[in-house]
Amino acid sequence: MLGGWSHEWAAAGGLDSGWSSWRNWRGRTREWNQVVDALRAARSGRGSVLLVEGRAGMGKSRLLAEAVGAAAWAGFTVGQGAADELDFTPLVPLRSALWEIAGVSSIGCTPDPAPADMRLILVKQVSEPLERQVARGPVLVALDDLHWADPLTLLALRCVSRDLASYPLVWVLSRTPDSGPSSPLDHLYDSLERDGAARIALESLDEHAVAEIASDALDAEPCPDVLALSALAEGNPFQLLETLDKLNAEGVIEVIDGHARLASEQLPRVQTITRKRIDDLSPRARDLVQVAGILGHTFTVHDLAAMLGKPTGDLMRMLDEAMTAGILVAVSDQLAFRHELLRRAVIETLAPPIRLALHREAAQMLLDSRGSAVPAASHLIKSALPGDASAIRGLDRAALEVLAFSPQTALDLSMRALEISDPTDPDRFDRVATAVHALTATGQLSEAARLAREALGTAPPGTALRVRCALAYTLLLSGRPAEAVTEAEGVLAQRELSDELRGAAESALFSGLLSHSDFRKGRRRAEAVLTDREQRDDTALVGAHMLLAQSALVDGKVADSFGHLQEAVRIASTGSVEAIERPYPRMLLTMNHKFLRQFEAAESTIRALAEEIEGLGQTVQAAQPAFFRSCLSLTAGRLDDAAAEAQEGLMIAEELGSHGFDLTGLCVLAIVSVRRGDLESAARHIERYSSKHGCDERGMMYGAAWGRWVRAMVEEAQGEPDRAMDVLSVAYTDVRERRWTLVVQPNAAGWMTRLALATANRSCAEGVVDTAESLARDNPDFPVLGAAAAHARGVLHRDTTALARAAADHLDPWGRASAAEDLGVVLLDDSGQTSCAVDSLERALDGYETMGALRDVARVRARLRELGVRHRHWTRAERPASGWDSLTDTERAVVALIAKGLTNRQAAAQMFLSPHTVSAHLRHIFSKLGIASRVELARLAAERHLVESPDDGDA
Repeated sequence: MLGGWSHEWAAAGGLDSGWSSWRNWRGRTREWNQVVDALRAARSGRGSVLLVEGRAGMGKSRLLAEAVGAAAWAGFTVGQGAADELDFTPLVPLRSALWEIAGVSSIGCTPDPAPADMRLILVKQVSEPLERQVARGPVLVALDDLHWADPLTLLALRCVSRDLASYPLVWVLSRTPDSGPSSPLDHLYDSLERDGAARIALESLDEHAVAEIASDALDAEPCPDVLALSALAEGNPFQLLETLDKLNAEGVIEVIDGHARLASEQLPRVQTITRKRIDDLSPRARDLVQVAGILGHTFTVHDLAAMLGKPTGDLMRMLDEAMTAGILVAVSDQLAFRHELLRRAVIETLAPPIRLALHREAAQMLLDSRGSAVPAASHLIKSALPGDASAIRGLDRAALEVLAFSPQTALDLSMRALEISDPTDPDRFDRVATAVHALTATGQLSEAARLAREALGTAPPGTALRVRCALAYTLLLSGRPAEAVTEAEGVLAQRELSDELRGAAESALFSGLLSHSDFRKGRRRAEAVLTDREQRDDTALVGAHMLLAQSALVDGKVADSFGHLQEAVRIASTGSVEAIERPYPRMLLTMNHKFLRQFEAAESTIRALAEEIEGLGQTVQAAQPAFFRSCLSLTAGRLDDAAAEAQEGLMIAEELGSHGFDLTGLCVLAIVSVRRGDLESAARHIERYSSKHGCDERGMMYGAAWGRWVRAMVEEAQGEPDRAMDVLSVAYTDVRERRWTLVVQPNAAGWMTRLALATANRSCAEGVVDTAESLARDNPDFPVLGAAAAHARGVLHRDTTALARAAADHLDPWGRASAAEDLGVVLLDDSGQTSCAVDSLERALDGYETMGALRDVARVRARLRELGVRHRHWTRAERPASGWDSLTDTERAVVALIAKGLTNRQAAAQMFLSPHTVSAHLRHIFSKLGIASRVELARLAAERHLVESPDDGDA
């Protein structure tokens, strides 16, 4: 555990003293200077992350302790914690740190019933109090031994350190590197380093530092024989001090006239020094520390007494002996080994069979004495043998307890239980279901599907149906809706089904058909469910309404689609719908609003969706609000915001391992790249898109139509109109698919008409116009469809009146600019009305420039240059890459709020953004302005008169 710090250093002047070496702290000048630099930067408003790593005994814990002391001396709020090898409780090190920083002790408390996945909720419980504290002043968080940290701690560190990167928050994170395959901790360290974290590698001390430490420890100048002995520690400071302290205490080293030398010619082996400290204990005290070593680096006296079968009073002499020997120390209300190397040495004195038996006894003691099985889990994993029914039940309990908090830990526990359980164990398939759930929650979808399929071969009929339902949802999240439908249909084909299983299977079926865009196949069943609504559960009713809503949209009945979705949202909000299913109706409603250009309604629905996902703890859907905001920003012509939100969604998905909706973000990025003229990037996004789905867009929630249009746009932009026609062939030849495409993307009407004419496919163009006009005629309450039909008709018939109407009535800026451009071309080509054509092209140019659609700007400028019109002035489309003028409108709005002293979460509440996205915008702003703190940002904003200057009055 982290301990005291150097008053000698503080007395010399603290952070500004220039001291980097003092008594008992030698050879770490470079490393200490990195810590001091980080603390100094935090005093001026800049945060940082320091990644400390080194072999056991190299001084990692000491470095963290000195950092904590220095930060506390400098007025920081400090918090510290450490992970423990044998403690699977989620967020252990962060719980300790938050208790010290903000008095937070209730992480994990949640009203019943608890959400299915609490990871997002717990990360928020870490982030919010930490943000409140760091908004008041600099904070240091020191976390030790992260090589033992649970997966949720690593996730929280990644998310919180990124989201609070703009604050004066210093993280000092320590680990012992593992030479094995890449681990989640390796991934965390690599990710943090890419974001600017500094690595501090504690290597072996050099000869000069070894000599200084020997002089400090012995209060004398070491002679060559003592230095030779010290060299045997191989530069490991803990081993060196252990050796010198033990030998000095035993009189092996003598000091004469200020010089220390060996009193014996025989050099002891350094490796025996630590073991000798243990061997010198009395037999009873040695037994005690051996049992303590089994309990972990830290342990309670009560647990130790229970293991030894003795009252606490009988342990006092033995404990006093172990503490006097320097093996155990008191830490708050627990005991701990003074160093992990001592604990390792103690454990190595136990023969493996004895070690195994002690772990099993510790597990049983903890199972009997705790209300939770989690404290016993690590001991069970180490000791449980095949057929140990009690151990298997304990593993089952622990897995279910942590499933909502740490699905990776639940997976480890359930897989161990499966390994040692008998194939005929009737509870085996419940274990499989837990493992499949955990694999799905951690994004290991192919492994989840494989395990479920393997279990189906031997599962009893009733259990097999439950496994098949679980498999169907896993396949849905994997982007394999056709297979999910097959599994759901297999369940529904059974004669004897419980209402719960039927509802789950019907919901999976409807969701699969939605993703597969095969609405006709499920329409009859959905209608039957609604007809028999009194006998159906709410989950099935919601699924039926969603499928019928999408079917109505494909049929061009927009109002009916909204009606079904609004009813689905109502049922999902008030009924007994599974948590994972609840957000989906609102997702579809959001997209309907977006399709029909109902921007305010879409924004409101996305806000409600984000709150619902966060409240339910739906990690698998966590990236969806960002993706939907990116779609809405794209439609509204805010390309910078669209790209930022899409990238944020992909980043969240990567951190949480939930990639089911990545295609939405990749499609948005591809369109933004096309609009900006970055065709190379557009192609890369499509390549990533194709690699995830094999060019099959049916995994997207709102169907293949939008995805096909995106791929076609990229092909056309790359000069391949015929290939674009091939991509859209089904939309040109199938009236239902065409109607679906034109509802999902109304701007596709004019674009597809133009593409068909350019490739000499006039009949395809006529089909697009006929469908667009039919949609407009049947849905007069949705003006976006009328504008789209006018645009398509104007392109086909070169009708200037229709194009002028489209240019005026399109509800999104790209649609208006595109129609104005088409009008300008027709005016010029057909009637030679140059002046009118120039006016229309100028309007198109203004629209494209406002969005930053560089490719479209270049095309229209080229047309105008042919007419003798040149534009030399600077435009937003040519925004510089850095400096104040490089900021987007959204970034300027973020600056104004943050400069007033609002936290990220407070700023997000005033804007149509999430705290994650505010953090992302701040990262971009800092990069563009060449700054690294909110203090610098506030000063720049004051200079621009966006806020009151920090130097004015009381500001």
